[in-house]
Amino acid sequence: MASASNHSDELEGLAAYLRSHPALRAKGEIQLVSDVLGGGSWVHGPGDDGAVVPTRHQNGRDGPADQVIACGEALLPAFVAADPYGAGIAAVLANVNDLAAMGATPVAIVDTIVGSPELAREALRGMKDACEWYDVTLVGGHLTVYDGPPALSAFGVGHATAVLSTTHVAGGQSLVVAACTQGKMRADFPFFRSFDERSTQLACDVRVLASVASSGACVAAKDISMAGLVGSLAMLLEWSRLGVTVDLEQLPHPPGVAMKDWLTCFPAYGFLLCVPQGREADCLAPFHARGLDAAVVGMINKSGLLALRSGEVEVTVLDLTRNSVTGLAR
Repeated sequence: MASASNHSDELEGLAAYLRSHPALRAKGEIQLVSDVLGGGSWVHGPGDDGAVVPTRHQNGRDGPADQVIACGEALLPAFVAADPYGAGIAAVLANVNDLAAMGATPVAIVDTIVGSPELAREALRGMKDACEWYDVTLVGGHLTVYDGPPALSAFGVGHATAVLSTTHVAGGQSLVVAACTQGKMRADFPFFRSFDERSTQLACDVRVLASVASSGACVAAKDISMAGLVGSLAMLLEWSRLGVTVDLEQLPHPPGVAMKDWLTCFPAYGFLLCVPQGREADCLAPFHARGLDAAVVGMINKSGLLALRSGEVEVTVLDLTRNSVTGLAR
């Protein structure tokens, strides 16, 4: 009994840690966007990782028309100053993952850099290397040479035949977590990097999302980013105020990384996918074929509760019927 009690206490402690984590709490600042723009849909949103821009013509092709997906990312100035090369990589990574989470094939990156010539060179070198890894084109941008605090932003463009959107999340769907668990944590930042292990495979890895979207094996997705796995999951469910219980024993998890760190880090490759009942094997197979980890970890339900389960113990992290994450709920 003492062991079961300790296990329950540990899981309650993990839930409390996640609930109060700064990366999750920081997402509340996004509310100001709704304050200014209102709560309506901003081209299939709000709450998605990118904006969907329908195109008028198919250029004579048969089948469904592609839709343009656009997104953007601003890097933390302190990170840019400390590691401009790493920030350049992160700028591309964040956009490519956002495009993939929308079911899009990444095509191009545009950048803006403010900083010294030395910093700009390193940031561009990072973006150039990352674009080669992900097979996207750095099509241009803007540079302002400036000796003050630096700034780096990047914007991604892709195309999708089947869009993955948080507005498609529904009860009864299976929740799949797909991730690369090969790699290691940065010592100075909660980022699980897999570039050394997967650099030659990254381009095809991110394009798996477009494949499962077009086959109908996935209808909604979100990349696991700065909010961590649990925070990103809360954002995926917030629009619909649905719930899920995540089985930690089924969760893909890198060896040697504490669960609390894995649930709050930004993995180089990590996605949450909502899968129609009966299509789980179709969704998992393309990830497994590439040597990536993917597993069903729960089922979307109508409770509005985001919970964790380990063995027989279950705890609630967030009640999305009462708690706001970004303020972008329907």
